Amino acid sequence: MKTLLTGARGFTGPYVRAELERAGHTVVGAVFDAALEADEVALDISDLASCRAVIDRERPDVIVHLAGIAATQEVRAEPYYAINVIGTENLLRACRDVGHLPHKILLVSSATVYGMPVEGQFEIDEDAPLRPVNHYAISKLAMELMARTWFDRLPILVARPFNYIGRGQGLNFVTAKIVDHFRRRAQVIELGNLDVARDFSDVRDVAETYRRLIDTDAVSDVVNISSGQAHSVRYVLDTLTALTGHSIEVRVNPAFVRLNDPKVVQGATAKLDRLVGARVLRELDSTLQWLAEDVCVEVEAERTEIHV
Repeated sequence: MKTLLTGARGFTGPYVRAELERAGHTVVGAVFDAALEADEVALDISDLASCRAVIDRERPDVIVHLAGIAATQEVRAEPYYAINVIGTENLLRACRDVGHLPHKILLVSSATVYGMPVEGQFEIDEDAPLRPVNHYAISKLAMELMARTWFDRLPILVARPFNYIGRGQGLNFVTAKIVDHFRRRAQVIELGNLDVARDFSDVRDVAETYRRLIDTDAVSDVVNISSGQAHSVRYVLDTLTALTGHSIEVRVNPAFVRLNDPKVVQGATAKLDRLVGARVLRELDSTLQWLAEDVCVEVEAERTEIHV
């Protein structure tokens, strides 16, 4: 199938492209950039005319919509809604306007729409209360609600990924920040609460799950993307220390401690398992080993240079 992949140059995009191409898809990357590769098209999702032109020209069988403003320190609220909500609306409206009906449209939302888990709730399933606590999460929920108005006209499936990690992730994400400090062999790192636990997946497993969801008949629905296990930030630190042999002094910066941060966020996988079947997921230790490989290579190079 021919797949239009928005956000193709973001953190997740290259992994999704590789997974789809391995499965035989012809992938057209939609990017907000004038310097295009041969398999890319320029697309400004904030511009309805741009969306119409791309959809009309490419006529993709599948649309995987990754593009959006990511969860970072919020300075202005407007971009979250202009891109995450109206940008997605433009993409869907463009399909209608040019008379194109894809086989599947996968819209990537976020598990942050759940916000603070209900007291005593261990696993978060798709029926959990939606209580977003910041503009990123609110914009993702608004995007989902907007998309529901298109369920009777377009074959839309909404994915809610929990935390996932991998090479190439921005340093504003805590695991990437920690790995970078080990890579630089930093002596000190400033973090927030070390004992919050999150459901970490490997980005390669997430990309495979997206591809498998495309192959299902599921539409007009929402599904969690998670590993079903939660690990603390302290566990990530301890594991990387053991893998690299390097110790870092951790200083808790009160500015990084969020009062509304839930202690444990763990996704339920039952619905996803019903849709795509059994999944063989990478353990967190294996993913951290993958992330630490560059660190270990650099350290080994230093040791060799010293011995020479």
